[in-house]
Amino acid sequence: MKAVAAIITILFSTLSLSVADDKSDGGKTSKADVGGLTFAFSEPWVAAEPSSRMVKAYIEVTPEGEGMEKVGAKFYYFGAGQGGSAKANVDRWVGQFEGKPKVEEKVVDKGDGKKITLVYGTGTYLDGPPFGQKVPKAGYALHGAIIEGGDAPVFIKMTGPEKSVAAIRESFEKLAASPFAE
Repeated sequence: MKAVAAIITILFSTLSLSVADDKSDGGKTSKADVGGLTFAFSEPWVAAEPSSRMVKAYIEVTPEGEGMEKVGAKFYYFGAGQGGSAKANVDRWVGQFEGKPKVEEKVVDKGDGKKITLVYGTGTYLDGPPFGQKVPKAGYALHGAIIEGGDAPVFIKMTGPEKSVAAIRESFEKLAASPFAE
């Protein structure tokens, strides 16, 4: 039975993710299919190998400018009916900062029950696995998106030095809305 479950998990993860170049525009746009949604991104964003099985796609970028550091966006999809509410996830993400971080939250309604909740927080980020040791990182930012509308939300989370995350904030928000672009 465990072997069957492992095969189903492998098949499901293969079906829920594919990152490919779209040659219709000369290969400048790449796409990540996660949870039934197709996210489009282009340079300077590049696809990279996800760090764990929980991460369904991973893209990274080094913003232009002096002193910028590479940051990455992790895409999560937990399956039909899974992942929790937007509010619960925003609260959890904000809780990953020490003290009272500066937080901005907005909801973009795309119609037909499709909403994007965006959260941007800055302060001392507690980096580390969900149930493991945390490393405080001062001057960090988190930019997250919760995309509702399918059988379960897709979550995109990006953390890194505040200067680097702030420099690509608009690009990140465009990425999060790309499944609904006209």
